[in-house]
Amino acid sequence: MDEIPGHSEAESTAKALALRLRRVAHRLETELRRELAAFGIELWELELLATLKRAGPPYRLSAGALLDSMRVTSGGVTKRVAGLERRGWVRRETDPADRRQILVGLTDTGLRRVREVLGTKTGTETRLLSALSPATQQRLNDDLRRLLVSLEGAAD
Repeated sequence: MDEIPGHSEAESTAKALALRLRRVAHRLETELRRELAAFGIELWELELLATLKRAGPPYRLSAGALLDSMRVTSGGVTKRVAGLERRGWVRRETDPADRRQILVGLTDTGLRRVREVLGTKTGTETRLLSALSPATQQRLNDDLRRLLVSLEGAAD
């Protein structure tokens, strides 16, 4: 790789990698948004619904767990949950084990919606990353996981 004038080889490599990571992330997000628009769902809506689905039956999480998982502010989670609640995809309820906690759960409609749309998201991701072999994808995934742990800390 050519060095950028005034930068060491390591700095030039880091700058090039950071640029490519931003470009790839932008392309992935742009394409996902385009594909999901046909379903009338935003990417953030699908991500929140998918987070609840991954929790497994009964597809509920505390507001705090959603906050940790989605890496947005508490106000952001509240606003997002309220929007999905208006669409009939989630419901908020008091945790019967701890009346101070609020649980957010998928409704039957929300579960159907996430199941309906998740395949499109996965297909789009698979198509966009298909230029890389499965082994390369796995190695890159492992390397990026290691980088994220160094930046954000290990997941709980």
